[in-house]
Amino acid sequence: MDDEECCEVVITADDADRLRALTRTLVEERLAACGQTVTGVRSIYRWAGEVHDDPEARVALHTRRSLVPAVVERTRALHTYEVPCVIALPLLGGNPDYLRWVVAETRQP
Repeated sequence: MDDEECCEVVITADDADRLRALTRTLVEERLAACGQTVTGVRSIYRWAGEVHDDPEARVALHTRRSLVPAVVERTRALHTYEVPCVIALPLLGGNPDYLRWVVAETRQP
């Protein structure tokens, strides 16, 4: 196994409880091994021609790169946003034991 097999997926939402529920669903369905949520982030963005400044929560999921399309689709189905933020970031390295755990705790694509 190499580092390229795993990635971190970031999702944001306006409701921390709903984001935790989404995270739990993704972990239960083995689309992610785990997720760390952070509340109290501010998102400043342009939407529908206006600049917004809103409180949000953020989750960092650890999963296989090959599962990212399934994570995106599941998030689209469950998220309240018209266009939810779901981005995947490559891993440059990490604890090999942890990365093996991520692979072991996620399903085959």
